[in-house]
Amino acid sequence: MAESGTLPSGFGELEVLAVGTVLLVEALSGLSLNILTILSFCKTPELRTPSHLLVLSLALADSGISLNALVAATSSLLRRWPYGSEGCQAHGFQGFVTALASICGSAAIAWGRYHHHCTRSRLDWNTAVSLVFFVWLSSAFWAALPLLGWGHYDYEPLGTCCTLDYSRGDRNFTSFLFTMAFFNLLVPLFITVVSYRLMEQKLGKTSRLPVNTVLPARTLLLGWGPYALLYLYATIADATSLSPKLQMVPALIAKAVPTVNAMNYALGSEMVHRGIWQCLSPQRRERSREQ
Repeated sequence: MAESGTLPSGFGELEVLAVGTVLLVEALSGLSLNILTILSFCKTPELRTPSHLLVLSLALADSGISLNALVAATSSLLRRWPYGSEGCQAHGFQGFVTALASICGSAAIAWGRYHHHCTRSRLDWNTAVSLVFFVWLSSAFWAALPLLGWGHYDYEPLGTCCTLDYSRGDRNFTSFLFTMAFFNLLVPLFITVVSYRLMEQKLGKTSRLPVNTVLPARTLLLGWGPYALLYLYATIADATSLSPKLQMVPALIAKAVPTVNAMNYALGSEMVHRGIWQCLSPQRRERSREQ
């Protein structure tokens, strides 16, 4: 952890400023887009459907990731972590919960879209609520395990944000990593790919696909894949031997996922896009025009 007035090891003044600025831009863009999405659900009755509930859950998770990035950006610009070791544990837990909820939430949306467009029965409220409950309960369960001793949260190389500690690379970390990655990355990725492939096979030949069937899986793979590769490398070699700047790359890539998701699931949906526009449009002017 960088102390007040000192630079983190392996980073120069401009590099610390650059990382903090990138994190700040990612945090503000992700927060603004996802908060608009959440507000559109609250103000637009047409969006209060079981399918859109899954999108709302994803927007909440991505807002949490962006808040996590905002804390990291503030600390990076201060060049120190001002919240102590307990704050580091809380920051790591909050970031891990929302990251897992985002990954699993994307898979839930993929399955929900397949169910909605490719089966004779539409997604009902009980199923949607159960999916959202399972996503968040499962994410909280896996994120709590490092606090209980299976895995561990610690500072990133910059020393101004916290995540799953991969510097040890011992049996405890390895067992947790492979178990967690199987259930929270490989399985959601498999569900996402299979769901959209089945949609392409069923709807692609007869009509235009109603949703983007390529971007969600690519976002999961490209957004969270670098973290997975870094953690995998830590199980077979000393990850701290890598350049500190290189170790920060997965974090910077992952913090951009909320913005990409908002553009895909919110701005990419005509109905959600209309709801966002209604939130931005001054209602008083519309009323005055009608009068």
